Amino acid sequence: MEKDLPVKLERETLLQLAPEQLVDIIFEQAIATIKLNSRILELEQELEKLKVSRDLDSKTSSKPPSGDILKKSENKQDVVNEKSETPKRKPGGQLGHPGKTRKGFGRVDRFEILQKTVRKPRPF
Repeated sequence: MEKDLPVKLERETLLQLAPEQLVDIIFEQAIATIKLNSRILELEQELEKLKVSRDLDSKTSSKPPSGDILKKSENKQDVVNEKSETPKRKPGGQLGHPGKTRKGFGRVDRFEILQKTVRKPRPF
């Protein structure tokens, strides 16, 4: 790409060149200008196509919602900014909130002592 770029010409060097050389430089610049203009037109057409396809979604066309590209709307960004300014609550019980606990069983009516049973290994 750097080969296509014209050499930086100074006034003093141009004054020393022959008329044929100056005509060649002008001709090369004209060709480069034509190429750049055609490239600009191509990019503008591509940009228009992309703008049209960007604006098409399931609400404005017959495309299904699954084909939509997820976009963040401006409204959602405003809400996110508002939330970030307010302090977040910590998970769990909040300070100053009276807690609730389960009531106990009262007294124990009975207790059993269980023993571990040992099984014999089975032969294969």
